[in-house]
Amino acid sequence: MSERSERIVSKGRGGRAERGDHVEGSASRSEAKPWESWWRIVAIAERHWYVLRRSPHRLFDILLWPIVDTLLFGSMAVFAASRALTAGQQLVAYTLAGMVLWQVVYQAQISVSTGFLEETFSRNLLNLMATPLREWEHVAGMALFGLAKLLCGVGMVAGLAWVAYAFDLTAMGFGLLPIAALLLGVGWAVALFVIGLVLRFGSGAEALAWGVMFTLMPLSGVFYPVAALPEVLQPVAAVLPTTHAFAAGRGLINDGVMQWDEVGLAAAGTAAMLAAALAFVVWMLRVFRARGFITRYS
Repeated sequence: MSERSERIVSKGRGGRAERGDHVEGSASRSEAKPWESWWRIVAIAERHWYVLRRSPHRLFDILLWPIVDTLLFGSMAVFAASRALTAGQQLVAYTLAGMVLWQVVYQAQISVSTGFLEETFSRNLLNLMATPLREWEHVAGMALFGLAKLLCGVGMVAGLAWVAYAFDLTAMGFGLLPIAALLLGVGWAVALFVIGLVLRFGSGAEALAWGVMFTLMPLSGVFYPVAALPEVLQPVAAVLPTTHAFAAGRGLINDGVMQWDEVGLAAAGTAAMLAAALAFVVWMLRVFRARGFITRYS
């Protein structure tokens, strides 16, 4: 009897040998050099760039819809401001700043989520799992390419706001940077939750990649203070880190002063959300492997 056969017999039945082999494979992959991980991350980003280049209609999510949203909400705000007796300019600023900042969290989430869905649509998950590519490298590659898409989309929206409505986002100063970083983290956390649900429930959960953000948007106070929400929803909104990030952004618009208390609450919420999302997607990945759900995409 060969050494491998003896190891399989000694571990018994029920798939335990396969899990042992997987642990050994994971250990060997963990020995990869840092620069090897970097090149695999870049390769994933490049793979999604090729997909985008050969499918121009995918630019709709990056350019067209953000432009449509900016024109829609910006024009509504200008119209409302023309009818308002006071605070009309503040309403326009709230709306346009909220629209630009919302693109940060939206593009961060949709890029990673749809990047993973692309692998399921093309039946490529089994191929990826058979390579030295590690899970975190795959997610990092999608996030890296997503950053490029995010800069393109946010830049387009900010430029349109300046040309069409004379709104200069840079007037808010460097305080925008920590706010944008927190929103970026929230977008990635939501994307990890979506990936975990798709791993567990299959194609039926794909709609969450687009729908979950439209649930989060009204609760986050993107264009208005949370006090404008119905009272029953205000405690829910207060838990979301995006609520405090957008509140800090409105503080910059009002008096140019960073509300560090709001930033601190947003940072704590974002850190907790990322930790929960990572734990969730790791758990779902274990379930995905243990129950053989890979057969859905092979």
